[in-house]
Order: sequence, then C-alpha cells, then structure tokens
Amino acid sequence: MPTALIIHGHFYQPPRENPWTGEVDPEPGAAPFHDWNERIHAECYAPNIVNYPLINFNFGPTLLSWLETHHRDTYQKILIADRDSVLARGGHGNAIAQAYGHAILPLCNERDRLTQVRWGLADFRYRFGREAEALWLPETATNDQVLALLIEQGMRYVILAPNQAKGVVDTGKPYLFRHPDGSGRSLAVFFYNGPLARAIAFERALASSRGLVEKFVSAAAGGDLVNVATDGETYGHHFKFGDLCLTHALTVEAKSAGFRITNYAQYLDHHPPETAVEIDNGPDGEGSSWSCVHGVGRWSRDCGCQTGGEPGWHQSWRKPLRTALNFLRDDAAEKFQRVGSEFLHDPWAARNDYIDVILDPEHARTEFLRRHAKTSEEARVWDLLEMQRSALLMFTSCGWFFSDLAGIETIQVLRYAARVIDLMNQLGLDAPQKAFLELLAEAKSNRPDKGNGSDLLIRVIRG
Repeated sequence: MPTALIIHGHFYQPPRENPWTGEVDPEPGAAPFHDWNERIHAECYAPNIVNYPLINFNFGPTLLSWLETHHRDTYQKILIADRDSVLARGGHGNAIAQAYGHAILPLCNERDRLTQVRWGLADFRYRFGREAEALWLPETATNDQVLALLIEQGMRYVILAPNQAKGVVDTGKPYLFRHPDGSGRSLAVFFYNGPLARAIAFERALASSRGLVEKFVSAAAGGDLVNVATDGETYGHHFKFGDLCLTHALTVEAKSAGFRITNYAQYLDHHPPETAVEIDNGPDGEGSSWSCVHGVGRWSRDCGCQTGGEPGWHQSWRKPLRTALNFLRDDAAEKFQRVGSEFLHDPWAARNDYIDVILDPEHARTEFLRRHAKTSEEARVWDLLEMQRSALLMFTSCGWFFSDLAGIETIQVLRYAARVIDLMNQLGLDAPQKAFLELLAEAKSNRPDKGNGSDLLIRVIRG
C-alpha cells in the first residue's frame, strides 16, 4: 500500500474584536489592510481554498466567527471542503475542532479547561454539522490531565510534537494514550515529524514543490505514514506563495512519488495504535508544548523563549501578568457563583451551555433561559455570562507569546480584563480594580514610555 501523507494546518488568529463594540479596530501594522485578520485572509485563508479538501486542518472558533461575518464566501468554502472530505475519506472529515479561546489548557484551572473544550466542540458541531473526532490543543500544550479530558469528551485522537513524548517515538505510526484513572479508556496520539515541520515553517522548504516532496520521500523511509503539522498561516502569509507550493506538491508531485493523501481519522481506520505511550508532563507536571522547550514556561514566566524584540529585552512581565489575570478570574468566578446562583439553577452548567447563545443568539436564547434561568431578569443573566466569556478570553495564549507587554496581543487580553471589570461594576459586584492594578504594576514593559501593566490597563479603560 502507498505511504500515507497527512498535512495538518492549524489556522488561527487571536480574537481581535473590541470587547465593547464587537468590531476590529484599525491595526496600523497590518497596512495596507485595515487589520491583521484582513491581511492574513488575503494572503492565506482565501488562497488556500484549494488546499482544504487535501489537508487535515483546524480553524480557531473566533477566527471562523470573524470569517463568517466578513468573508462569508471563504467561510462557506471551508465548510464545503470538510463536507467533501467526509465523502472522500470514508466518512471522516478533514476538519477538527480547537479549544475555544486558544488558552494554554494545562495552565487553566479545571473548570475553565472544561469550558474551553466544551465550547470548542460545540462551535465545531454548530458550524460543521457533525461531531469532532479530535480537538487541536493550543500550542499543542498538554499534560496527562488535558489528555484525560479529551478522552472524557469522546475524542478519538490528538496531534502532538515528538518532544512531548516521554522517550523517543516513531512519527510514522500512531500511539495509544490510556486514561490515568485505569479505566482502559484511551485515544490515539499522532506525533508529527519534527524536522519536516521545521523545514516547512522556518527553512524555506516551500520554495519548491519538488524539493518539498523529496523531503516527504526522505521522511517516509519505508514507513506507512508521513505526517506533519504547522501553523496554517505558513502557507501564504509567513511564506509568500507557500499555498501554491502546497497545492502543486499534493496534487502532482506527491501522487507521482506514490503517496496516498489522507487524513488522520481515515488512517486510524486501517492502522489502529498498538503501542502505548507516556507523555512528558513538563517541569512540575505543568505541561509541554510545541513552541517552548521549557514546557509551557513561555506563557507563565521569563523562560528565555521569545519572538522579536530588541537586544537586552526580557519577558519577566509574563509571570505578574498571569498572576494578575488569575486573581481577576478567581474574583469574578466567586461573584459569578454567588450572584449567579440567584438567577441560574447551576451557574457553571449555564456557562458551559452559553456557547449556544454566543453562536445563535436569535434562536438559542429562549431555550437557554428555559433550561437554566430562575428569573425573568434576563439582562443580569446575560451580563453575568458575558463577564465570564471575557474572563475566559483574557487567557488567549498570544498575550504571552511575543516580546513585550505593550504588544497588541497583550493589550487585547487587557481589554478583556477591562471588560470583566466594567461588567462587574454594571452588575454592582464591587470590582477589585485597585488590587488588580497593583498586581499589574509588577509587569513592566521593555519600553520605558509604555510603563507597566497598570498604566496600559488605565489607557485601555480611558479608551
């Protein structure tokens, strides 16, 4: 049988909408486009329409929401590509789900982790009209607890980096991860080919479709499977015309070289995992990822990983930023539990189901209130739940990924924090603004003119 070839594209942008208006404000760095979503759509999401039927892929839920509103033709073609692949791949679509807000799941508390996964799966079901077989973990960040949750939510497989295994693995076959509770429940783990992913993402492998397929051939080495995962934006945005290279490689060169193009779920039908694997849980069990050699340190401390910036810059702002946001999250959660219990039968069950209202407010509100509300005071119910939605979006991973506290991605998570405070005040919940600002003041920008996190939040609040 020909060697199977699976290319996975992780297509994602952080939520960019102004939390008060729901619209994306101008982003000058994306010029000549209005904002980065528009620019990357033109360079990547639209040009790759021909590739979605050929590759395994996921789209971030908040990105799909933006596409649905602003580029409905592209959005519809993404959904059609998945429907077509269901027919072509033995009932298995190319699309998989993604944890909703792209938070680093091992760093979430248990309750938030569940909501992020449940919302991601519900978003997928609503858009693609079927159940997801897998869920993309933001930054592939995981530990045993995260994989256990995926098993509990019925996921069939997960995609991880090879360094996330405990020990050396063969990326040419799937492995079996068993639930830590000893129940025998499990899911398949695909470890993508690391050198091949680096070549595509960082080493100009997309300069030639023939050269790319030659790398696939070398990676095959007589095995049953070559699989690789990268950011989807690699194909056209990070590497100009990378989308065209991928198209020609998959439609012409790979087939000529004897590869069979497939997706992970179809491959599993014929190649179930036979070997068990343990996961590297990272320092202190906090998790591992594909883009931080220190586990998940990039999103919790100055681990040494960074992107861009000037000589001498540091990322010591990361830890106090997370400390401050955790404080606000916990304060909002306590008040949501206490006050929400006056209006909702089970506040946390209501939060998990609130995704239905976010996705289809016109049709879902009445049924949601029938199931969850104790009161006719709808406005307070919606404000409480919107407070929680903003609290979840405060932890979008991009807020920690780059070089400085004052970057647009970190400003965006601070905007969600400001929205949490605003809604708490509207609800009369005595927002802990003073204590929150004191914690944020410990996070300092590398640019003296930008000040600290407290200064940045005050600017956000003042607009």
